[in-house]
Amino acid sequence: MGSGNSAMATGGEVTGVKGTSFAEPVPFGMVPVRKGSLRIGMEEDDTLWGAGFPKRDISVDGFWMDETEVSNAKYRQFVNWVRDSIIRERLADPAFGGDETYKIEEDKEGNPITPYLNWNKAIPWRKANEDEARAIESVYVTHPIDGTKMLDASQMNYRYEVYDYVAAAQRRFRLNPEERDLNTDASHDEYRNREVMISKDTAWIDDDGKIVRQTITRPLSGPWDFLNTYIVNIFPDTTCWVNDFQNADNERYMKLYFNNPAYDDYPVVGVTWEQANAFCAWRTNFLLKGLGGMAKQIQRYRLPTEIEWEYAARGKSGSAFPWESGEVKSDKNCFFANFKPDRGNYTEDGSLITSKCGAFSANSNGLYDMAGNVAEWTSTVYTEAGVESMSDMNPELRYNAAKEDPYRLKKKSVRGGSWKDPESMIRSAWRTYEYQNQPRSYIGFRCVRSMVNDNSKQPNKKK
Repeated sequence: MGSGNSAMATGGEVTGVKGTSFAEPVPFGMVPVRKGSLRIGMEEDDTLWGAGFPKRDISVDGFWMDETEVSNAKYRQFVNWVRDSIIRERLADPAFGGDETYKIEEDKEGNPITPYLNWNKAIPWRKANEDEARAIESVYVTHPIDGTKMLDASQMNYRYEVYDYVAAAQRRFRLNPEERDLNTDASHDEYRNREVMISKDTAWIDDDGKIVRQTITRPLSGPWDFLNTYIVNIFPDTTCWVNDFQNADNERYMKLYFNNPAYDDYPVVGVTWEQANAFCAWRTNFLLKGLGGMAKQIQRYRLPTEIEWEYAARGKSGSAFPWESGEVKSDKNCFFANFKPDRGNYTEDGSLITSKCGAFSANSNGLYDMAGNVAEWTSTVYTEAGVESMSDMNPELRYNAAKEDPYRLKKKSVRGGSWKDPESMIRSAWRTYEYQNQPRSYIGFRCVRSMVNDNSKQPNKKK
């Protein structure tokens, strides 16, 4: 037994043991969306499209959200990081004539300093020997017809791991069989003898350099069973501009939209749901690498849930659109968003395709382009039932479809409408979907991060 000094110092009363307070820094480019509640769905069904929208009262916790969609420039930073990582590995790989002791210079945060002045042309900023040049050149290809030198998109693969804390915490997956059922009348013998099966995602590169993805089912053996591994080719599909619009002349967007600096601040498109998740994982690892001990306090970047997205889009008053008015134009006849007016004049709002991120006014939560511009991926699997099958507190409906699953199980909820959609589809409650491996010229994304603690005294009131 202890000496009891602590108890004596407080007269025998329990006073608690407090930890060191943590002030969560404001994430760069994000705004807080405070906890609150709202009624999800449309009060009146959409007679034009014949769609029934489930309605339900929902409460959500506070979170941080990107104030704009992820831009080409930000996503290109991800691509460049993967490119530089490949080069670094090859500089140390004897198969490329490298030296295992070789190290590229790093900045103060430990990120590699790119050995190029121009990432498209790979111009060395210092004299490189033949081995170094070989490693650098290995990530580029030359177009066989016009001789254009470009990044080899097929090599831009990002490997990451995600530990499933939720699955690991479920009683049925406890490593100790006696903890799987708290009923003291039950015999634990059946739990000791019963084989518990778990399912996890894994991936690897085969001998031909192709990504092999697999969902494996095996007996529970240890905590590593809840670590999922993913390898994703992360280069956006720039051909989406011609594949989405077969009878349109969009060659210029296919060639320029992602790579040309003129489009740096436009939302990235041609990114699948899987690639958006890979970006969130990279952004998390990129942040945590420099945080040290504070890292354990920070939540991961992720895609918003379908409910978080609608809650954030409606703003503090819970309006049908991200703005207060029920109209799509101001009293000065200016549009509030980038979309296709029902008459089909794409340019009436000032843009033919996407517009720069943040070109229109923010909603009351400080979020831009929550209607139109590009529709946005959410983390939620799409079902017709929607919120009716979810909890009414921090709801989420997640299903990590296995490669072998029927394609219909790979639908993910997409919100917000886009530059090509009419007014009917840019309302905050509008629900639609896309398959998780489909890149589109009108779908982008933004990230969220759960708050460590939302101390707001005045939660949003939704009607």
